[in-house]
Amino acid sequence: MKAFGTYFQNDARRPLRYGPVELINPPRQRLRGEPLRKGILAEPVIVGFCGTDHELMEIGRRGELAPKFPAGQNRLINGHEGVVWVPEQNRFAIVLIRGGDSVDPTRFTEDETYFEYGCDQADGLFCDRIYVNPDMLLSIPDGYAQDGKLALSFAKKMVFPDPFACMLFQLERMEDLGSAHWFRQTARRRHCDLETARKYAAGEIFERTVIFGLGTTGMFVGDLIRQAHPEANILFVGRSPVDSFKVRFAVEQAKANYLQNTFDSPAACSEAICAALGGKATCFIGVSGTGLEHRIALEYGALGCNGIYNSFSLGPRISFDTMPFGFHNHLIFGSINFRQDHMEKAIQLLSRSRYDEIVSLIDKDEFTADPMSAYENRIYCKGAPMKTAVIWNGDYIDSTR
Repeated sequence: MKAFGTYFQNDARRPLRYGPVELINPPRQRLRGEPLRKGILAEPVIVGFCGTDHELMEIGRRGELAPKFPAGQNRLINGHEGVVWVPEQNRFAIVLIRGGDSVDPTRFTEDETYFEYGCDQADGLFCDRIYVNPDMLLSIPDGYAQDGKLALSFAKKMVFPDPFACMLFQLERMEDLGSAHWFRQTARRRHCDLETARKYAAGEIFERTVIFGLGTTGMFVGDLIRQAHPEANILFVGRSPVDSFKVRFAVEQAKANYLQNTFDSPAACSEAICAALGGKATCFIGVSGTGLEHRIALEYGALGCNGIYNSFSLGPRISFDTMPFGFHNHLIFGSINFRQDHMEKAIQLLSRSRYDEIVSLIDKDEFTADPMSAYENRIYCKGAPMKTAVIWNGDYIDSTR
């Protein structure tokens, strides 16, 4: 079956194209031990653009995309954020992106395999139709679809379940690691037993939290930390002006403070971070995508003794001096994953949120006429909106709601 969509290929000049593609439907499994199932047809309704899409385009430009292609193909239909209509089931759904021959595809091991719709070995949502394993079509809450149409405000929020689920997983990991990393000294300080100390320590790790980088992931993790730990001291650090919309929105959502990074040196930035927090950070979350974040935290001392460094950026290399690192007892981790339960919780939380306010739409005809130009000059350029999405099929959208 042919359909029109955007797809990546290995091509130095045109790694991203729009045009007719032949759909494939290999049997896939959600988890190890479950049956391999052919996909059923789904029609993408609204699709969000993710930084991963831009990175995949650059990988294709370098001719290094072959491992990401579906088996036997020389292209990958991209897109992994959005809502689909499932004709066979007469309902809207959110695609659970990752599956595979593994006990938990988010934590796969050496003898296991995984795939990701729109990212890795499986075609995605920037297409008129796609095939999806029926076990990987998650329900949306009641009340947002009427007469076969989806409320636009809700649809915009539903380009975020993937990154929001990632941040729910980050919160869980930081709580787990903070609990294990701190609980013995917490027990001595609080004069309590070790199990009680673990519960305290899971929240204490956020006593002075830095979120370095203010994109959507930074905004989301700040919001979720605040919801889970009302006592947390949260500081966003970014380059945007204090009075910009995204800064005001993020600060309000997370009830956080903000520091604009206009400093002429990492040392000055680190000093300002500590001053704003009232001490060195207990938790430093790097989401800026730059190598500056780890230098400020580790080399210039913004992260305090026994602190956690959460590396959520793709691309930067992390280095540290082993002498202070060992004696400061820092814990560094990185994990860009989520489970199905995280995504299901994300759908529920987002449905009650205001995050539709940060989504801008690009006209489908403008995007498909020249997708590379849209990427470079509208979606991922300097001054681009916080989040861009495209209504792929307007027949399923109620723009009045």
